[in-house]
Amino acid sequence: MRAAVYRGREDVVVQDVAEPSCSYGQVKVKVEHNGICGSDLHEYYAGPIFVPTEPHPLTGQQLPLTLGHEFAGTVVELGEGVQDVSVGEHVAIEPVYRCGECPPCRSGHYNICQQIGFHGLMASGGMAEYTVVPAWMAHRLPASISSELGALVEPMSVAYHAVRLSEARDGDTAVVFGAGPIGIGIWFALRGLGVEDITILEPSSVRRDAISALGATDVIDPTATDPVRHLLQRTGGRGVDAAFDAAGVESSVAAGLSCLGARKRLIAVAIYEHPLTTNLLELVMREGMVQGSLCYTSDDYRAVIDLMARGHYDTTGWVTHVPIDQVVEEGFAALRAGRKMKILVDP
Repeated sequence: MRAAVYRGREDVVVQDVAEPSCSYGQVKVKVEHNGICGSDLHEYYAGPIFVPTEPHPLTGQQLPLTLGHEFAGTVVELGEGVQDVSVGEHVAIEPVYRCGECPPCRSGHYNICQQIGFHGLMASGGMAEYTVVPAWMAHRLPASISSELGALVEPMSVAYHAVRLSEARDGDTAVVFGAGPIGIGIWFALRGLGVEDITILEPSSVRRDAISALGATDVIDPTATDPVRHLLQRTGGRGVDAAFDAAGVESSVAAGLSCLGARKRLIAVAIYEHPLTTNLLELVMREGMVQGSLCYTSDDYRAVIDLMARGHYDTTGWVTHVPIDQVVEEGFAALRAGRKMKILVDP
């Protein structure tokens, strides 16, 4: 079968590899679409970062391995002992490996497991024709959810988890820094929870146009408009009830802290490549909070799937497809250059 195999920095090769078969408790999935994540770009251009160079404690796998952790497909084979999944079912994969024994796992927060692993980063993943996963990773998708949307359950769950941590609710105000896929997902999640007064800060005109076309009404270029002044005017000086940094740059963190309402939260849901030197005095004076957000849980998956089944998400104008043989040239390179927003690889 064809697979996109990561061998190191700027070294991904689409090649024929052995088709996997199921072991005990696993299901084999025929992959329909696999999204390229920002973490895949980090691995390609600056890695290995998360991809292990020695056997991972939970998966036993290491470089080289097949990328891909945002995917959906059809179950085509069951391993011994699998009872809750059936052949022919359409599924989205929740790709988190967890130990089940560390304090976070025992408290129900397996998304911050001390040995966390991801299918497609610490084990050969879904950027291939087939892959095998533990059966508990498979979430059934209703017939009303397209295979394209199914591949977006993972990144949309990242966004939904961040919104849930913010405790934003109906009638609140919010600001999202960054209108890439996670920023768009935050906008969808906020609206799904009844938050309509949302400001989007995004310097890219391509991304501003895309989220505006989806229905966002207050979309601002932070290089042309002072975001703090705009948000304080918009909220009558109170500041926003929730701020989300999906950009991962110091300027967005600083602006988010400056426009945050009293005792409200800035949710950090980006990958920060450089240390921050932001002054926290404004946070102290407002008794504000900075909350980190990492991936998701099964509850987030179920919530996103439910919203998708009700027609809440729209892929128009920001999701495109490439065949697996073009994953580097039309996938990684196009995303890095800003020519495309979200790319699904079709094995």
